[in-house]
Amino acid sequence: MKKYFLLLFYTTSVFLLNGCNEPYKDDRVTVSSGVSRSTLADNILTRPVYGAFTLLVGYGIDLKDVKVFKNEAGFLEIQVTGHNRAVYNKSFDYKVDWIDANGISVDSKAAVWNTIFAKSRSIFSFKTVAPSRDAVDFRMNTRPTPN
Repeated sequence: MKKYFLLLFYTTSVFLLNGCNEPYKDDRVTVSSGVSRSTLADNILTRPVYGAFTLLVGYGIDLKDVKVFKNEAGFLEIQVTGHNRAVYNKSFDYKVDWIDANGISVDSKAAVWNTIFAKSRSIFSFKTVAPSRDAVDFRMNTRPTPN
């Protein structure tokens, strides 16, 4: 009987403590579902087991911070910091579209998908620089790295 109460206590604690963690949100950065969680969560048969597992050990990439600043040369830079909560290494791709003062995308040959590798259970960060001084804002998208 003690085992059941202990199990109930741990399960309840996990649900309550998980609700206290507010995710970072920046509307300019889109983290796709394949990056933020495993695709097993989308499978109707594995979803219940995967959901219980992820409550205990974490499931993927969390965005922690996005810093935007102008460097000494007058170019806009962004630094993205995140945390890989998964128990396995994870890689994902990102692409930054730079926006000028009129809301138009700045043409750049550097607007390609780049790959980031995040070690399991660790913090990662990356920095990117605008291709032109005309850039005043950005939009960033992510996707799972194609195999």
